[in-house]
Amino acid sequence: MTVIEAARALGKVVQADERYKEYIGAKKANDDDAELQRLIGEFNLVRQNLAMESDKEPDEIDNEKVRELTAKMHTAYDAVMQNENMALFTAAKQGMDKLMSEINTILTYSVEGADPDTCPSEPPQAACGGSCEGCSGCG
Repeated sequence: MTVIEAARALGKVVQADERYKEYIGAKKANDDDAELQRLIGEFNLVRQNLAMESDKEPDEIDNEKVRELTAKMHTAYDAVMQNENMALFTAAKQGMDKLMSEINTILTYSVEGADPDTCPSEPPQAACGGSCEGCSGCG
């Protein structure tokens, strides 16, 4: 079996995993939720308006309009995130992201010469120095 053949086989196994099925189901529910799509459209419109106002020359920016649009954007975001289908999708996506992270970690360790059967599936935890500047995230 070639590496590409193994990757294709892995793809089939991923698609058979419950986390993948939950993710795909939640994504479809989001796509089919007309109210959620309306809320997302509203959020995107406000975000675009805010970006247009913020992209103006500094002396042309209407700071009151920026504050107003920022507040509207936060309200629109909260409405999107409070939607039941979005909450289910977010949880399903986190499960899928964790699965993909585990797969990537095993592959990375393997490429570095570790035994694929015994290497960790969780990425090593980086020590936090307290400053987020230049950090790639806390995981």
